[in-house]
Amino acid sequence: MPHVDVLIVGAGLSGIGAACRLRQQSPGRTYAILEARDSIGGTWDLFRYPGVRSDSDMFTLGYPFRPWRKPDAIASGPEILQYLRETAEEHGVFAHIRFGHRVVRAEWSSADAQWTVSAEHDGEPVQFTCSFLYLCSGYYSYESGHVVDFPGREDFRGEIVHPQFWPDDLDCTGKRAVVIGSGATAVTLVPALAEQASSVTMLQRSPSYVLARPWTDKLADRLAGVLPAEVTYRLVRGKNILLTTALYQFARRQPERAAAALRGGVAKQLPPSIPVDPHFVPKYRPWDQRLCLTPGADLFAAFRSGKADIVTDQIARFTADGVQLASGRSLPADVIVTATGLRVTAFGGIALSVDGRPVTPAEQLVYKGMMLAGVPNLAWCVGYVNASWTLRSDLVSQYVCRLLNHMTRRGYDTCEPAPPAIPESKRRPIMGLTSGYLTRAASVLPRQGDRRPWLMRQNYLLDAADLRLRRLDDGVMRFRRRARAEAGVRAG
Repeated sequence: MPHVDVLIVGAGLSGIGAACRLRQQSPGRTYAILEARDSIGGTWDLFRYPGVRSDSDMFTLGYPFRPWRKPDAIASGPEILQYLRETAEEHGVFAHIRFGHRVVRAEWSSADAQWTVSAEHDGEPVQFTCSFLYLCSGYYSYESGHVVDFPGREDFRGEIVHPQFWPDDLDCTGKRAVVIGSGATAVTLVPALAEQASSVTMLQRSPSYVLARPWTDKLADRLAGVLPAEVTYRLVRGKNILLTTALYQFARRQPERAAAALRGGVAKQLPPSIPVDPHFVPKYRPWDQRLCLTPGADLFAAFRSGKADIVTDQIARFTADGVQLASGRSLPADVIVTATGLRVTAFGGIALSVDGRPVTPAEQLVYKGMMLAGVPNLAWCVGYVNASWTLRSDLVSQYVCRLLNHMTRRGYDTCEPAPPAIPESKRRPIMGLTSGYLTRAASVLPRQGDRRPWLMRQNYLLDAADLRLRRLDDGVMRFRRRARAEAGVRAG
């Protein structure tokens, strides 16, 4: 049975970054990556719908140790995938990846101070052991998206597509398309489909806040050729971190002013035929749900061109020729895209247990947004919901390296956050947004508490100071040496 010091689950943005950080900050430690798919990239290899792109700038979505060198700050899915592949090649990560290994179970043994990880490969069971388990598999299912069972679905004579599983042979040229949804995927799909289809209708039950920003970064453009690429990258990255943090804090502290500013920005971009209200006036406050980004205002350009339209209404049923709305209006369609969201799952669907005791995700409290109370030698990588995912995933990977190095120096075999005395009334969802895919996951994901270190802050600046500088032995994290643990068992 193969054994490694660190076993990483998932070869996406987080997993590749974790492997690079291990190589940089904890060299000599053995590791492997188990990836269920046959290629790296995670989200950026899975999603292949038209126009798929980042909704964060690449100066913060990219790794701090590998500058983003292309002119566009907002990158397409294929560009991000290429960036990931090049990063993995440069850091020798490919040699450590076991493709086609879907992890199904992980069992911790305190007596052995290690995890036994069970996976499936080519239909056969395989096992690995590791001293530390690092889950970088994200928080949604790759096997299925969130599917709404619309009445009359079977009556529709055209094609129904979920963006998560976009057919390679789907050609929308000259067709009438209806995109159901108001989130980031819909905002991306509508302008992309408008370049192919004869018409595109964005059909939403309720609106989202939409923010337009340029494809490029002005500061990066000005510094290009003046300063070395790495210096420019660091300066622009720092500027974007500060700006994103400031805008988020403004939105949370002054929600009415932020909402007015967002609505005003949209009003300047829309054609006279599309009013701001009701299509772009959400009932929630800014950042109760994630803002949708339209780079280059391409969504609004599609509306102005007349190739795309937006409808805010309820769906009564699908018909043979399209969608019947609650208002009585009918939307003709040849293709219906159900951009209805993700199906959230905890830990990639892996069944965890500690000394034979099952670990129920929804009952767990998360320490510093990355480790589980009472679960030894395990970290779970979760990024920010109000900023680039990589900002936090990289901080987590650096913290894991610090933790492992500390354990090696002190001769510890086990680290484990001690379960806190936080009452049920003080526990809350780990991601503080009201988006549908997250509210549906309230009974699936672990939770956070009401105070540090059990509170997951959505603030990179505070987290950077905490995770890089604060003492590891903070009175909550318990460290043990296996010899002592075994002696305690014998004495008992």
